[in-house]
Amino acid sequence: MTSVAPRRFRYAPILTGTVLTVLLLWLFGSIADLLLLLFLAILISLYLGAVADFFVRRFRMPKSAALGVALAATLAGVAGLFWLLVPPVIEQTQQLVKVLPNYIENWETGIDRAVAAIPALGAVWTPGEHKVLLAVYEQLSGMFTDVVPKVVGLVHGFINVFSVLVMAIYLSFYPGLYREWLIALFPPIHRDLARDVLGDLAVTLRSWIVGQLIAMAVLAVLTAIGLYILDVPYWLTFGVFTGVVAIVPFFGTLVSTLLPALFVMGGDGWGAFGPGGHALLVALLGVVIHLLEGQVIMPLITSRKVNLPPVLTIMAVLVVGKVMGPAGLLVAVPVLAVIMVVVQRILITR
Repeated sequence: MTSVAPRRFRYAPILTGTVLTVLLLWLFGSIADLLLLLFLAILISLYLGAVADFFVRRFRMPKSAALGVALAATLAGVAGLFWLLVPPVIEQTQQLVKVLPNYIENWETGIDRAVAAIPALGAVWTPGEHKVLLAVYEQLSGMFTDVVPKVVGLVHGFINVFSVLVMAIYLSFYPGLYREWLIALFPPIHRDLARDVLGDLAVTLRSWIVGQLIAMAVLAVLTAIGLYILDVPYWLTFGVFTGVVAIVPFFGTLVSTLLPALFVMGGDGWGAFGPGGHALLVALLGVVIHLLEGQVIMPLITSRKVNLPPVLTIMAVLVVGKVMGPAGLLVAVPVLAVIMVVVQRILITR
């Protein structure tokens, strides 16, 4: 009767795998900001590809010519929006900055009255200290200190934007080249799966990009019109602000809904409504518009191709914002969409 020799436990593969994993995590943390730029370039290239496909289907144009037209149309559209919106927005923003101390003083007066009516709040807020005004002045004064680092940071920001645009153009004109190089990194047995996953990712991210851009434009227009009807000051600035911050789910909605309401709290009211009722109407307008955008507009645009659970979306915004800073908020939702597609295709389907 032969005895079976016990298998020797091999430490080398486990140690090697552990070291490589740690090195990869360290490398990812070191170049996270560069990967963020690459991901932004991929999103822009997918947008250009979606617009080019529209021109190819509608006008039977060659793909390269359609991409050129898509790029030119995008640049012309951005320039046109700046020409139409920037002057009035700057004018209203300058007026807003001039009267901001008066609004802050009115807010602090209201808080002081609330503290006087509810003594328990005295431990949190001391009347007469002007905490809000001092915090705003500290932030503004900090903007004008350390000018040289801020100028260097501004130049670095321009370089990053230029790099993203150049990478996006190359990715949009030669997507197959970079896709096949990425697929070649996988073992041959998994390359078909990698190709399918990349195709699903492209479809999902295109749907998100198109839906997000249209939703942002609709939010900006509807909010500006509604605030103008409700006689809210600086309605155009708040409308554009609502469209811009819509890229950050939930948190952008909360800020863009409450901020215009705060600016009518110290006014004379609207129609038969006093200042409180006026603020409530403005907040209700924001809620209705965002519900319309979230429940009607986005599902119609994306055709349910991008269905992200709300809790996971909030966590994605918090986690990515913590890891990558404010710039990470721009890609939190598409990063979650990528993870959901990979989990669905590999861990669940396979």
